[in-house]
Amino acid sequence: MQNRSIELALLGVLALLWGSSYMWISLALPSFPPATLIAIRVSLAALALLAIMAARGIRMPLDRQNWKQFFIQSLVNSTGPWLMLAWGQQYAGTAVSSVLNSTSPLWVFAFSFLLLSHGERPGARQLTGALFGFAGIVLIVGVGALEDIGRNLVPQLVVLFGAALYGIAALRGRVFAGLPPIVPAAGTLICASVVLVPASLIVDRPWQLTPDTTGIVAALTLSLACTALAFLIYFRLLSTLGAMGTASQAYLRSGVGVFLGVVFLSETLDLETFAGICLAIFGVVLINWPRAVKRQDVSAPVSAAK
Repeated sequence: MQNRSIELALLGVLALLWGSSYMWISLALPSFPPATLIAIRVSLAALALLAIMAARGIRMPLDRQNWKQFFIQSLVNSTGPWLMLAWGQQYAGTAVSSVLNSTSPLWVFAFSFLLLSHGERPGARQLTGALFGFAGIVLIVGVGALEDIGRNLVPQLVVLFGAALYGIAALRGRVFAGLPPIVPAAGTLICASVVLVPASLIVDRPWQLTPDTTGIVAALTLSLACTALAFLIYFRLLSTLGAMGTASQAYLRSGVGVFLGVVFLSETLDLETFAGICLAIFGVVLINWPRAVKRQDVSAPVSAAK
């Protein structure tokens, strides 16, 4: 793949955008209930991408098959995981949820044996990278978080299932290979909006809300940067780095959260957390290390003609 360094830089940007989303969500929640915030997030992001497409002269496909794929992708890539994490984290705990939610690369590896042919499956090096990355997340969050696994089993399984959906979403990216990345990004968000906006109107009655300036700015940042731009990068990376490489950003998100805490909240960085960040980065490097290309000895046939 040409310009691999650009794709890896975009992977870092994606991790930064999705890693910072937790901060923006915490700033927006005092002004917007969860269902309404998620509805704002996907609907504004969809409108932003549609505006970019209109400016660039790109049209959405109108056939039923593509929209069916967009809708399925919205369920496994946004609507399902976000709602599961929002519910499960309330009872499972933030630390355990962070560990369970970071297992998406492992799910990609597992599901690849069911959904991909032999030559397309990730290898032992990528599995090793996924395990290193997961170990790094455990150190970042704290080994003590593992002691709580199994105590609130149902919410923890819900969070884990959400991570599994992320894995399926990454593998499903191949169905959009013939489309510009902005098209499945917009289509997925439109389908998510069709589900989430009516739900928020029924559950939260958002017209009665009085959000403050901080909440509005946080919701806009979450929509335009952490969703519209992030989805655009995500669908591009699925076609360049592949499902496993794109999913590896899950290991970088926790490091982003630590970095933001150190910079903006004056938090300290202990040795265990630093070691975890190093392990997570090492795992991402292993996952995205290019495969060795077997060279074929092609020799020109010797003509017998004289």
